[in-house]
Amino acid sequence: MATALTVLADPPKNTGPDFGKASPFGLLITVILLICVFALVWSMNRHLKKLPESFDEKPAEHVESTEENVVAAATDDSAGSARDLKGPPNEPGG
Repeated sequence: MATALTVLADPPKNTGPDFGKASPFGLLITVILLICVFALVWSMNRHLKKLPESFDEKPAEHVESTEENVVAAATDDSAGSARDLKGPPNEPGG
């Protein structure tokens, strides 16, 4: 018990004039990290300039609606809804 009290009562040993100050090694790491961030931002900007303005597809040509297109769309819709009621065509075990 007495040794525990003496260890706890001892003043800190590293309290000289340089205690708690950063070393030049810390400055070197900070400068290297800043250079890396600058290089990454510069590279990202170069890659972003190569991208198109928009990824939207170009609008399709205007297609005039004819009676044949309307009839074909109606038959496709009715066949699709009947197909949905039956389930997938390649369902295993059924």
